[in-house]
Amino acid sequence: MSITATEFKMNLGKYLMLSQTEDIYITKNGKVVAKLTNPNQDRVDIAKSLFGIISDDMTLEEAQEERRNNI
Repeated sequence: MSITATEFKMNLGKYLMLSQTEDIYITKNGKVVAKLTNPNQDRVDIAKSLFGIISDDMTLEEAQEERRNNI
């Protein structure tokens, strides 16, 4: 989402809440001057990318053993 600096100043709380789920690009005179983002989003994306890697029929212990064997 892209907004003007004036819009950002007038609705700071709204954009702080929105930044939890999406990046907010703040523009001034038509140029992007800042990006408001969730600092934990990278961790969430990494965790989401790991879902489904271990099959449902494998136990945690089996997965750990397999990991140790592949190191």
